[in-house]
Amino acid sequence: MMLTVRTICILCLFTFVSYSQSTDLFRLDYTRLPEGDSDSQVSRYRLLFNAPINVGPDQYLVLGADYNFIDFDQTRDFPFDDSRLDKLHVIDFNVGYIFKWNADWRFIGIVTPRLASDFEGAIVGEDWKLNITATLWKEKKDIEKPFRLVVGLTYNSTTGLPVPLPLINYFKRFHLKWSYTLGIPKMDLKYYLTEKHTFISALFLDGYFVNIQNDILLPDDNSGSAISLSGIIGALGYQYNITRALSFYTWGGYTLRRRGQLRDDDRNNVFVLNDKAGLYFRAGFKISIF
Repeated sequence: MMLTVRTICILCLFTFVSYSQSTDLFRLDYTRLPEGDSDSQVSRYRLLFNAPINVGPDQYLVLGADYNFIDFDQTRDFPFDDSRLDKLHVIDFNVGYIFKWNADWRFIGIVTPRLASDFEGAIVGEDWKLNITATLWKEKKDIEKPFRLVVGLTYNSTTGLPVPLPLINYFKRFHLKWSYTLGIPKMDLKYYLTEKHTFISALFLDGYFVNIQNDILLPDDNSGSAISLSGIIGALGYQYNITRALSFYTWGGYTLRRRGQLRDDDRNNVFVLNDKAGLYFRAGFKISIF
């Protein structure tokens, strides 16, 4: 059973390949990004789960979903009706397959259809996006300095690039009390005070890309057909481990770079909503073995 859980968790490692990482079977969390120069803020509520199905010896089909509700609380005045941006939705449907490649490596394939929209009306073609990931995973845990390596390719239609991009993630427990993770979109350094208490410093990417069903008309005769947010975040975190798999966590940090903007049909920037750095807060509960 432990092999099954460990295998399944890696599927979620790149659920949001562009901007976030997850190694969870279940997650419920809240994120808040106050704007640096006003009382405005962006809040995000997230619910994720993945369920494994054994389809053969060392073979698993995984079905899951990841729902993000994004709530804008704007106090600034824009030269257009910004009420259209108040409520945004991102829904991922995860379909994954894992099998044992050889004695050292496992193959992980993930297909993630995504709905990202303000849902002003019925679902339209522009609301759909597609992420595809193919990786190999190797782990050595019963050694003095355990490590885990994930390498592969990922295609994300929200980036606008027509080719797969390389993907790599490397974890190493180099000391009884310390470990690090190198990769994109997240790097971290962990200190294990006890089995119950873990402290983390991290640098990671976060953001989203959401379709606007009815274009927003701008004063310069341009129109916004999508909204995006991208940020580089440095943060410190604390995790309380109820058991090895169950934990509560909280993060506090700062957006080293942040850019929220409206984009046209060609993904060009047509209006900057916010490019000011600001604070970052996050808290939640998860079921995860990593």
